[in-house]
Amino acid sequence: MGMVTVERQKYLQKITQRLVIFTSVILVVVALVFYNVVGTTSCKTMNDCSEHSYLVLLVFVAGLLGGFVSIQQRLPSIELDELKVLSDSWISITLIPINGGIFALVLMLMFAGNIVQGGLFPTYPDTFNISNTQSFYTWLSQAYPVNGVDVAKLLFWSFVAGFSERLVPQIIRKTSSELLDDGHDEDANGQEPHKPDNKPDPKGKKGDHHKDS
Repeated sequence: MGMVTVERQKYLQKITQRLVIFTSVILVVVALVFYNVVGTTSCKTMNDCSEHSYLVLLVFVAGLLGGFVSIQQRLPSIELDELKVLSDSWISITLIPINGGIFALVLMLMFAGNIVQGGLFPTYPDTFNISNTQSFYTWLSQAYPVNGVDVAKLLFWSFVAGFSERLVPQIIRKTSSELLDDGHDEDANGQEPHKPDNKPDPKGKKGDHHKDS
């Protein structure tokens, strides 16, 4: 039993080290891409050299960290054989944090598009008119929720989207099913009403036939 525990701890440490390395590398790469590559391009092509705080970057990071914490909490309950597989596979380890970042971005789009609404969710102002590449870039770099409270809500739900990997897929499935149900209802309402047959009932009805007296 003691050997199993030691072996288990060895695999847990190896997986955790890989998770930390991967998460750190992704954070650095994403930061460099947004702040250097995108920022330099916008400065040269759009004459916009002002500093931007890309909220979309923070959203992705929050989702990534949510996925990181999620898998860290699940590791102690994973069987030894599965830990062996995870410790030898970078893809299996890193897939959950990556999905967390992607789910956070999808959820942000749902908030911005008013697909998900409510007091617990952030609200975006409808002030951007996107008509070309420059206006899209402006929206991407400057579209923020209405106030600081909503920004906090956005980052919180971004973390939750990564931590609870089923949240965003469930919202997508629910939204899709509601659209399909609405489509079926419209099809049913658009059908012509059923016209009854004018053919006489061969069996007749009570009171329809009278005997001659």
